[in-house]
Amino acid sequence: MIPQNVQRSSERLNDILKDAMISSEGHVVLVSPLPIPFVFDPQRRFQTHFPIYISLFLSLNFSSQFPLPFPEVEMAAAASAATFSIGTAQTGRLLPQSNPFGFKFNSQVNFRNFSGLKAMSSAMSSFSGNETCAALRATFAPKAVKENRNLNHNLQPQASYKVAVLGAAGGIGQPLALLIKMSPLVSDLHLYDIANVKGVAADISHCNTPSKVVDFTGAAELANCLKGVDVVVIPAGVPRKPGMTRDDLFNINAGIVRDLVSAVADNAPGAFIHIISNPVNSTVPIAAEILKQKGVYDPKKLFGVSTLDVVRANTFVAQKKNLRLIDVDVPVVGGHAGITILPLLSKTKPSTSFSDEEIEELTVRIQNAGTEVVEAKAGTGSATLSMAYAAARFVESSLRALDGDADVYECSYVQSDLTDLPFFASRVKIGRKGVEALIPTDLQGLSEYEQKALEALKPELKASIEKGVAFAQKQTVTA
Repeated sequence: MIPQNVQRSSERLNDILKDAMISSEGHVVLVSPLPIPFVFDPQRRFQTHFPIYISLFLSLNFSSQFPLPFPEVEMAAAASAATFSIGTAQTGRLLPQSNPFGFKFNSQVNFRNFSGLKAMSSAMSSFSGNETCAALRATFAPKAVKENRNLNHNLQPQASYKVAVLGAAGGIGQPLALLIKMSPLVSDLHLYDIANVKGVAADISHCNTPSKVVDFTGAAELANCLKGVDVVVIPAGVPRKPGMTRDDLFNINAGIVRDLVSAVADNAPGAFIHIISNPVNSTVPIAAEILKQKGVYDPKKLFGVSTLDVVRANTFVAQKKNLRLIDVDVPVVGGHAGITILPLLSKTKPSTSFSDEEIEELTVRIQNAGTEVVEAKAGTGSATLSMAYAAARFVESSLRALDGDADVYECSYVQSDLTDLPFFASRVKIGRKGVEALIPTDLQGLSEYEQKALEALKPELKASIEKGVAFAQKQTVTA
């Protein structure tokens, strides 16, 4: 019989934990609403990997001489362990946009030690520490033992994908490549740049995660970089400097995006394309025109990565209203520059009231957050790290969608019919073939402030779109 205190803890955990997996070494992997995974074992090791995953790893192999920090939680977790999968935590309400986390494993399939999170061997620890542990073990040991016999000490994801990062040696590209390297859904990571990418690839390749890293330098190797890839991420371009707007980057970055997307069209026409290079409001239309000229345009597979606006909105609102960040979900629509960025604070989840002053303050800060970082770095860089984090989140969401997850929602700047503009950022549902649906309800029931801001952003966004289209069409005429 399980002690009453353990049973009560088990019931509490069941409110938030749905899945558990007992590994080949007797460890349980549990879903948690935490933003990063924690690993506890008899040596009290603590390691983290890709911060987008939300898994809580609790060791069940403990003894009285190696007490763990949370024995009651461990016992309750063990008592709750009934299924063998890793999935997104269910918190009793839908958080579509904030649900880019988690992926499922088949417990019968083996995966290699991901991120070096290797459990101690069962020979080094014991469940015979005390009577409570013995009673607990008896409740699930037969199932665990049977399952463990079907598992090796290593585990392998069901599916893996090839990802190419074009501009991998840059300020965004390097941390982005590192974060993508941590994903167990990636089998091959191709890193491309015009220079200095070999060292980046060598460095990242030393991380003990399953994906294979290959570097490609210069235009002559770009085609090989793109062969057979599932997702292409383009952070290439010059960074912002103090006093520069995203439009100031246009003349240089527009040409870079044109050439790279042209290569993608020739060598990976079916891949998801993630455009990070600014100004996104213009570079995505450029990419669309180039793909049309090549006869391979699929609007469902072309994404402008505006995730950073969502990340910032969630962060700033949580700080302002003293909310748990994991609970906060703020849709951001429009574009990805200045006043075209429109956070829909009236649709914040959990439902939150804002004063007029707070709405103005938060909206302006979210719109100017990139400038805030540029000025804080005093000419030494732009928002490269937070952009890499946001882009990695979007890559992971795309990989989950490709892998069959039917519950993937993100904000993205895509071809859209939600407004009279041809491109518009809003929440989208992503599936195996790309954008499966737009979310029209986001633009319904707006506050008076938001409705006015929406109308105010349209002329600027329209001009940016037309500028990108004109650039791409001019290149065709010139050619």
